[in-house]
Amino acid sequence: MRARVQELVLDCGDPAGLVRFWAELLGGDPVDRSADWSYVDPPGFVRLAFQRVPEGKTVKNRLHLDLEVPDPAVAADTAAPLGAVRVGGLVTDAQGSFQVMRDPEGNEFCFVTG
Repeated sequence: MRARVQELVLDCGDPAGLVRFWAELLGGDPVDRSADWSYVDPPGFVRLAFQRVPEGKTVKNRLHLDLEVPDPAVAADTAAPLGAVRVGGLVTDAQGSFQVMRDPEGNEFCFVTG
């Protein structure tokens, strides 16, 4: 048997707010199924769902998204007004560049190139 990824679910405190951030970043229309569950179907990607949980985020994510962009610095500048925050500086090596970011609830993700 092989399983297929249906969606990625992020625990959060504000599903409706967080889905709008990710929909703006990746495309797609935010859907609020209930006060505790929202999702977006970004073009060319698996569904991202957001479920309300009572506890806040306290440690680094064990899983994060790498989002390919033409220029990580420009992408970070674009994401900041949406509520994203840079973590450290732009890292460049022989393989390309990446910028670590946090979404409005502190979930890490990276803009990458190369």
